[in-house]
Amino acid sequence: MTGIDGKVVAITGAGSGIGEATALLLAERGARLVLGARRSERLADLVARIEHAGGTAVHIRTDVTRRDDLHALVTLAGERFGRLDVLVSNAGVGTISPLDDLRVDEWNEMVDVNVKGLLHGIGAALPVFRAQGEGHFVTVASTAAYRIVPTMAVYAGTKFAVRAICEGLRQEAGDSLRVTTVSPGAVGTEFAEASTNPRVRAEIMEMRDRIAIPPEAIARAIAFAVEQPATVDVNEIVVRPTAQG
Repeated sequence: MTGIDGKVVAITGAGSGIGEATALLLAERGARLVLGARRSERLADLVARIEHAGGTAVHIRTDVTRRDDLHALVTLAGERFGRLDVLVSNAGVGTISPLDDLRVDEWNEMVDVNVKGLLHGIGAALPVFRAQGEGHFVTVASTAAYRIVPTMAVYAGTKFAVRAICEGLRQEAGDSLRVTTVSPGAVGTEFAEASTNPRVRAEIMEMRDRIAIPPEAIARAIAFAVEQPATVDVNEIVVRPTAQG
């Protein structure tokens, strides 16, 4: 038995990258999973892989910009497994570009997904955790929440907000709820392709190909926080490539 075995864990952004890696690792360690993402076909494939390996998972299409979708994700956990132990808020977008590009729609999307999406998850899960008397919020932020560099002003702003919200949640959580923020550096995911600025996209992809760590490294950090005893709250974890400045 581990501190993960039997826990009911909901994961947003589970269709690829860190979310997918986290789902596979937690399923291997005995978690019962409720997976959400916008691409339902990827979720269906992931659930099939987990079940083929002997794990337990269900899925539901989830767009974190829609409040009702987060409530449906949490409701599904209760309907299928009777409770929710952990909400991993992993969905995020990084359409990186210089402010002079004036890609205002992309700025709005980052705010909607990275900040409002987190708040929608808290709004859905917090009443459930309070009623249960326990629960764990795990949120994937970024090293951009600690350091601002050119082209990342808006993205970093959303991740600074994520850290602030999670720290405020931790302080309000009391002695029965846990709050963890995991901040990855360069990770080998589809993140780089999100930028619509060709120069920036090429720079991010070059860095990724040169130094990025695999999504499984972040999954292990999430698992570490989840498996701790209920009296241990791991608040912040920063995981970056050794070569990243």
